[in-house]
Amino acid sequence: MKISIIGCTNAGFAAIKQILKYYPQAEITVYERHSEISYLACGTYLHLGGTVKNLDDVLYADPEDLIKQGVKMCMQYDVIRIDAVKHTILAQDLNTKKMVNDTYDKLIMATGSITAIPAITGVENPKVMLCKTCDQAYKLYADAQNTQHIAIIGGGYAGVELAEGFVKSGHQVTLFQRGNQLLDEYMGPNMAQKVQDLLIQNGVDVQTNIEVTRFNDLPNEELQITTNKGDFNVDMVAICPGVIPQSDLLNGQVKLAENGAIITDPYMGTSDPDIFAAGDATEVNFNPTLKSTYVPLASHAVRQGTLAGINVLDRRLKTIGTQATTGMLLFGTTVASTGLTLAKAKKAHFEAKSAFYQGNYRPDFMPTTAKITIELIYDKNSRKVLGAQLMSDHEVAQSANTLSVVIQNGNTIDELAFLDMLFSPNFDEPFNYLNLVAQVAVDQENGYWRSN
Repeated sequence: MKISIIGCTNAGFAAIKQILKYYPQAEITVYERHSEISYLACGTYLHLGGTVKNLDDVLYADPEDLIKQGVKMCMQYDVIRIDAVKHTILAQDLNTKKMVNDTYDKLIMATGSITAIPAITGVENPKVMLCKTCDQAYKLYADAQNTQHIAIIGGGYAGVELAEGFVKSGHQVTLFQRGNQLLDEYMGPNMAQKVQDLLIQNGVDVQTNIEVTRFNDLPNEELQITTNKGDFNVDMVAICPGVIPQSDLLNGQVKLAENGAIITDPYMGTSDPDIFAAGDATEVNFNPTLKSTYVPLASHAVRQGTLAGINVLDRRLKTIGTQATTGMLLFGTTVASTGLTLAKAKKAHFEAKSAFYQGNYRPDFMPTTAKITIELIYDKNSRKVLGAQLMSDHEVAQSANTLSVVIQNGNTIDELAFLDMLFSPNFDEPFNYLNLVAQVAVDQENGYWRSN
């Protein structure tokens, strides 16, 4: 049985590992456009900020190791065409330019996503750079050594993390966000404002509600950014505007969502029984709404790729869906989220409300403590927990994971209010802060809560 895998970042590599485990007799061929595999995009800002000294360390897999296990690795090959009816692949060796014809019995699409390059005049300027791939990260780092003022276009996770990286490397940073808040996919306005305040406190010039319309070279070698709020002069620009699924090879051959993402069943199979898909090229089953949606995260890619590899020859294991749980460490502060924001919950037609809790994570009599802020989103009718955002100098990322399980299991605010959680003055109060935010929600619904 011949299994071909197109793309070998997170999803592709995860699939390979499972095929080697479950189907050792299978013949595996991998087509990868780049010279490396398994690059984690978060390594870009970690390298810029000095946390990761060598960018190569972010690559957690080596093609040579897979070759030793019998995998045929076609590195720096560009797949030009897939014929799902004939089960054929046409690819080009990017070094020799030689065309290669191949066949497959089963195919796993792990082509990922590409940067959604905005339609801005001058975006092709060499001082305007992308920051998604390993090669782009190397160039971004190298060019930044000779610049002082860097602009970042896009205030999502990648843009915010990149801002921190450049501040830590000693650069002046201006962050442009088209909308009225940062992290709008994952945070409500109150929590997003706290993130924005944190960036400003650390020297980032945050510009929201701003439209970038042009990049233009200046005689002094600076780059002028034209916006609806005036001009900004910088030395370099990094674009982080979001991504779009890279599924064009299967256009018209399998079912795609409106945005082009590949639609899969719970086993990661597509509408073609011999084609599976995983990672940023696909949608995910989003449990809070019980619908498929596009949430490109490395955590999803690894899980989907693992499932595709397990199921490619024998449908053994279904996906359990996702809550799109995310987190980052920003200037020493943990920012984490899971599930729906209040705005997204209302858009999904829930009778949604939010509850806020702020307090120290452990008793005041301890030598040190830290404030923790939580926004909990819930459905007023069913009382089920729909989402949450957390922020603290204390590590609260694992609490976001706990809330992810709560949403996964359909627990209510009443159940979360009394959920069994350990108590020790080293870690929390007798009622953990997750219990306490749920108790705020319960009091709101029972009429015991008043705003100050």
